[in-house]
Amino acid sequence: MKYITKKDLKLPKRKPESHKGNNGRLLIIGGSVDYIGAVMLAGMAAFRSGIDIVTIAAPEKVAWAINTFSPDFITRKFNGDFFASKHSGKIIKLSKNFDVILVGNGFGMRKQTIKFSQKIIKNIKKPKVIDADAIKALTFEVNNSIITPHENELRIFLHNNLKDKKILEKIFNKNIKIENKAKKIQFALKDFLEKNNIILLKGKIDIIISKDKIRFNKKGNAGMSVAGTGDVLAGLTAGILAQTNNLFDSACSAAFINGIIGDYLLKEKGYGFIASDFIYHIPLFIKKLNKKI
Repeated sequence: MKYITKKDLKLPKRKPESHKGNNGRLLIIGGSVDYIGAVMLAGMAAFRSGIDIVTIAAPEKVAWAINTFSPDFITRKFNGDFFASKHSGKIIKLSKNFDVILVGNGFGMRKQTIKFSQKIIKNIKKPKVIDADAIKALTFEVNNSIITPHENELRIFLHNNLKDKKILEKIFNKNIKIENKAKKIQFALKDFLEKNNIILLKGKIDIIISKDKIRFNKKGNAGMSVAGTGDVLAGLTAGILAQTNNLFDSACSAAFINGIIGDYLLKEKGYGFIASDFIYHIPLFIKKLNKKI
């Protein structure tokens, strides 16, 4: 097994002559009247990774709530309480102005939002991080993306897209060794991974899979099951990706950083830490890790 270590991290480097926009422009598409905090957590995590610009496209009530929370975000407001197909044209056009697109945080699973999600993911050509409810609606018609599921989301994604359902029993067998599980996922998703897609499977040990590489991240703990830590990871991944333009390395680095912060918080707070506690520590740990690489 190849575990991620500090030596494997590929963290962003900022040039002294940088000006606004040189260090990444991220568009986050997410939120619904039911889930407001998810995109906010993702956006703050992305900012704390060192990125220059984070714009959040969200239903209008969500976007206004975000603006009252933080003046740092630019928001694009869309009519209604949730995303629907009618919004897809403007979103696809908007995406052309950004380096990376993060999709799915706080979407919900309404039929209109599922159709919207499928349409924009298919038509947005920029590198993407696809998380949360967007994974449940995802088809194999995607490329240049990092997919960040937990085990149940991966099961739904595979069930929706694989013709041979028997392989699901083998992948999700409780007695399977993690190395074999990773190889079976890589084999089952061969064609999907060939399209320059990466799987970052969250769990007790995270598994990061490309078409020809598998890495494992053992940092992290059971306290990270608290709501919102997945949104933090997605935002951190997207922020690093927008600065480095490397899908696999960004997924590995984000998983490792998220995990070591989770371990630090466990020591400090026990199992009472929450997702927003991660935000403050992201730049501090990136700074420490950059010194040691």
